[in-house]
Amino acid sequence: MLQCMVNRALSNISGSSGEKLENSDLLADLGERSGDIALQCSETAGFLGEVNRRIQADALRLGELGAHMDRLAASQSESVTAAQELSLTAQRAEQIITQGHETVGLSIGEVTDLARQVGGQEGHLRQFLTVIEAVGGISDELGAIARQTRLLGVNAAIEAARGGEATQGFAVVAEEIRRLAAQAGDCAASVGEKLGQLDRDARLLIGGVEANIRRSRDVSDHIDQLRVSMAEIAALVSQFNERSHTIVHCTDAADGDVTALRQGLALFRRSATENASRVDGARDQLETLEGMANAMLDCAAHGPGRTRNSRYIALAEEGADEISALIEQALKDGRLDRDALFDTAYSPVAGSDPPQYENGFTRFADAFVQPVLDRRTAQDSAIVGCCLIDMNGYLPTHISERSQPQRPGAREWNMDHARNRQIFMDGQTRRALDGEGDFFLFTYRQDLGEGRYRALRSVFVPLVFAGRRWGVYEVGYLI
Repeated sequence: MLQCMVNRALSNISGSSGEKLENSDLLADLGERSGDIALQCSETAGFLGEVNRRIQADALRLGELGAHMDRLAASQSESVTAAQELSLTAQRAEQIITQGHETVGLSIGEVTDLARQVGGQEGHLRQFLTVIEAVGGISDELGAIARQTRLLGVNAAIEAARGGEATQGFAVVAEEIRRLAAQAGDCAASVGEKLGQLDRDARLLIGGVEANIRRSRDVSDHIDQLRVSMAEIAALVSQFNERSHTIVHCTDAADGDVTALRQGLALFRRSATENASRVDGARDQLETLEGMANAMLDCAAHGPGRTRNSRYIALAEEGADEISALIEQALKDGRLDRDALFDTAYSPVAGSDPPQYENGFTRFADAFVQPVLDRRTAQDSAIVGCCLIDMNGYLPTHISERSQPQRPGAREWNMDHARNRQIFMDGQTRRALDGEGDFFLFTYRQDLGEGRYRALRSVFVPLVFAGRRWGVYEVGYLI
């Protein structure tokens, strides 16, 4: 279709002189409009490229977010399981605490009764001690009676001795009384001694019982505190059980939300991928349209009419002729080796960012070609730069302003001021390198790095040395 339009326009030029002039003007105007379309397509394609880059970056971030969501979902699942186990544990703990509370209550009641019984034994022991004291009094009285009886027996023996034979029977009785009195005294003494030991033991026992009673009172206080603590623990466990039910409910709800969010993210990620593909397709279509518009622009530039691009085409052809003569003479003089000129073994410059390279032609280009590029660039204020590009997109040198030493860590600055020794390739440059013709006029976007572009119109003039295509000479200028 494009070729038909061009052929139709060119055929119209073959008419009369007036018609030729008019058609030539129309063709030039058509070419300029095509160039404007190509520029707009280039800018729009650049915008879509940036949009696509951002969509892809967002899709990547969505993928990372999806991975985080997967991990969150796994953690959420574990949380749900843990919450359910926690709820079961809380229920079991509440049952155990309830049973334990009942058991402890029974035990506390038994301990309280035991303490009460121990306290009651004190009265019985004190009554027993009173009885022992009473028996001790009787024992003392028995001892006194035994002494008196012994004394009576002694008196009776004395009186029997005075009476002689007539009182011998009485003397026997008196002796028996004395013997019985002695036995009674011994028994009373033995009973008194044993009652004394029993009294001491009883008093020790009573002291121990009193101490146990005091301890039982302390135990009662602790038991009361234990009752309160057990009640508080039971309340806390009940509250914990209620909270665990709430946690289970919340984790179930959160699990549903996480699942919905994961599904939404997956849909969003698929949509972003589809949108990126569509944007990429639209960009390809725009680049195709850009190529068609550039073809019309190039056709118009090759026509007989003069356009605003004619001056820059002439400057590009003059610059290419000068560069060609310079290099051909250097090859003839031996100052430049043919293998060095066509060297494609690009050696990376260590630490360069963006990457720079050197080959056998680099130093010669810096010394002899760069001054020509500087002078040619200064011929017109609209020219942003003149440069050489080999068949692989390598720029061995550039104008001085854009051939400065790189600054470490300043990639954006380096893209603007250290464009030499880099490799650039885009669709229009590739067309110019592969095309056959005396020159090529294209509108395209110049890559400035970090997603920055600049719309330029460039004239590419093929460079051939020793019968071999080396690359192109480019003059880029602002429209």
